[in-house]
Amino acid sequence: MTHKAQRSVRARKATAGSAAAVVGGLALLIGAAAPGQAATAAAAAGARSAPSCGAAATAPMAAATRTNAAVGAETAPGTGLTGSPASAVTGDAAQQLAYSLAPEAPIGLWASSNLTLRTPVSQGTVRLDVTTQGFIAASLLMQRYDEKSHRWVDLDVQPTGTDKPNKGAFSFPLSVAASPDHPATVALRVQAIDRPGRLAVTASVNDGHGHTYGAPTRNTVVDRPTTTVTGWPRGASLVRGGAAKEFELTVKNTTKRAYPALNAEYFAYGQSNGRALAPKDLVLQQYVPGQGWQRVSLVPGGCDPGMGAELIPTAKKPLAPGATAVYRMRVAVAGDAPLVNVEAGVSVGAGNTSFYYQNLPFKIRAK
Repeated sequence: MTHKAQRSVRARKATAGSAAAVVGGLALLIGAAAPGQAATAAAAAGARSAPSCGAAATAPMAAATRTNAAVGAETAPGTGLTGSPASAVTGDAAQQLAYSLAPEAPIGLWASSNLTLRTPVSQGTVRLDVTTQGFIAASLLMQRYDEKSHRWVDLDVQPTGTDKPNKGAFSFPLSVAASPDHPATVALRVQAIDRPGRLAVTASVNDGHGHTYGAPTRNTVVDRPTTTVTGWPRGASLVRGGAAKEFELTVKNTTKRAYPALNAEYFAYGQSNGRALAPKDLVLQQYVPGQGWQRVSLVPGGCDPGMGAELIPTAKKPLAPGATAVYRMRVAVAGDAPLVNVEAGVSVGAGNTSFYYQNLPFKIRAK
């Protein structure tokens, strides 16, 4: 994947869904701040938006103006779909246009899709109208595979207005020589990056000669692994120089797809009387089977005083359906840490997309 393409996809993900609120001054974008809601992995790194450096990143982006960029033929980390798709003819000989869609689209993974044409198209346009339940259509990513360049390419996003956030449309130009005896296929893929729900896609094609052909609507389930946090009480507090508080993050893959890799992170932010919480003020440890408790380094979050840490992987890769990853952690406060209310939390995701977020705030006390 080119560096430019990575920035394009990440920017689209960072502005997708209901992502508009800054949670606890920590997350770059955490959607509507509902526990367990999906968000970008950047949010979990402790990067807090600020007018000087984060305003551009957090500004809402209209779907129609999102940058189109070619994405490399190789598979992006954690997406779970091979880069070069196998051609698969769908539908029957009587269908000028047929469309298929995988029955499940787990958040953060690419779900395969396919378009088959049995009629010639000259400078035509393929349109994919989407209807969502449980999340907004602007949070979807859709791409087609370009056979000439061997690259995945973002589809054009068509304006649909803001009064129907569950409606969206994607399109791409197409010219192809096809017939019932010699059908042509276009490999597509879709990725949901917001919340669980359902997705319906209706495909149509204008053949460039005044004819429009349609295909039956296809539906898919958008789901995610079941993730929980235990051991962290409401109104938690930690004493400077005192005992650590232990808690556990559990991720069970309740989808039917394997997750190639999980990204689990912890983040924290706190500031009072001009002093910000620094990595030296917190001691984050993680229990690793066979190794015991290991110190996990907290890293300052970019241009803001937040901090984040990537947790040590605890499960085999990939995380197969039915498999579970457990992250056992404990947090303590240094003796000279500032007395602040700390906005902290955990995030779990795949690739550049987080499918779970949980805020775990606490107060630092003198005694």
